[in-house]
Amino acid sequence: MSKRDYYEVLGVSKSASKDEIKKAYRKLSKKYHPDINKEAGSDEKFKEVKEAYEALSDDQKRAQYDQFGHTDPNQGFGGGGFGGGGDFGGFGFDDIFSSIFGGGTRRRDPNAPRQGADLQYTMTLSFEDAVFGKETIIEIPREETCETCKGSGAKPGTQPDTCSQCGGSGQLNVEQNTPFGKVVNRRVCHHCEGTGKIIKNKCADCGGAGKVKKRKKINITIPAGVDDGQQLRVPGQGEPGVNGGPAGDLFVVFHVRAHEFFERDGDDIYCEMPLTFAQVALGDEVEVPTLHGKVKLKIPAGTQTGTKFRLRGKGVQNVRGYGQGDQHIVVRVVTPTNLTDKQKEIIRDFAEVSGNLPDEQEMSFFDKVKRAFKGE
Repeated sequence: MSKRDYYEVLGVSKSASKDEIKKAYRKLSKKYHPDINKEAGSDEKFKEVKEAYEALSDDQKRAQYDQFGHTDPNQGFGGGGFGGGGDFGGFGFDDIFSSIFGGGTRRRDPNAPRQGADLQYTMTLSFEDAVFGKETIIEIPREETCETCKGSGAKPGTQPDTCSQCGGSGQLNVEQNTPFGKVVNRRVCHHCEGTGKIIKNKCADCGGAGKVKKRKKINITIPAGVDDGQQLRVPGQGEPGVNGGPAGDLFVVFHVRAHEFFERDGDDIYCEMPLTFAQVALGDEVEVPTLHGKVKLKIPAGTQTGTKFRLRGKGVQNVRGYGQGDQHIVVRVVTPTNLTDKQKEIIRDFAEVSGNLPDEQEMSFFDKVKRAFKGE
């Protein structure tokens, strides 16, 4: 049975972005995961979805799929190659080019030093910690060199043996005949899996891997001004390198909790300031909470609801050092309508004797303001 189109499997268009492909995969993988979906055939559908995602999430594989479809361009020509004559025994382009150009596609030496894998850690920050930054310690699970065998993978007192099949090179030479002559192609040795060594007596602590999982504490400095979704790169704190290569990096992704009173847009801070009708009608001077302390704000007489005031430099410091944001205050007023002259006079008297207390329906907003002042 022929395979379905990968885009059709994921239910996305051929112009779909990586995010759209990832979103579709997550939805379908949850739907058909064997641990969740017990219906017959769900396992095969899950494998199909996974195969499609692996092909389309990788730029190189996706480009190859868009050009050749399910056909592997490295497979042999078969009976149809060069006029339908001979069968090349599954020999691919790389092998043929090897005979012409003396090596074809270069293959990575399995024993060459390689950089370790990068790690990602998600950290949840309070609104204030994101604005002002802080130093903290995080603990992450990662691979470390096994202290028992010092990374050799062999039981203490023993040493790994050199692979007898590849002579320690980690690669095997495979000879094949082609229409261009005999070609020697180099493959990873399957006996030692490219390491060039055979471990007969494996270390009991790491099982021969030479590495063990540990939790490591790392000191990090969160810069002032980080925002939700931004990340911090910590060089050299990823997985250890292979064959003496450098360690990978650690990427700390920040999730910032919302504040009950302030809202952030870039480096600017926004907040609503609830005021009574008497305050905006007659004018007033009020204290406004900011991230940097309380400031006084003059409310002109006749101020309308929705009016915005700006406090320069009371926002967030730019994380890259490009200045300081502002704080924007939006006036929110609940104003009674159809007032008589007598009612207007009563409201003026009420404002003078009550100290400009708000209506009961506005108390919830003032509670937020009070909480914003706590600790300052």
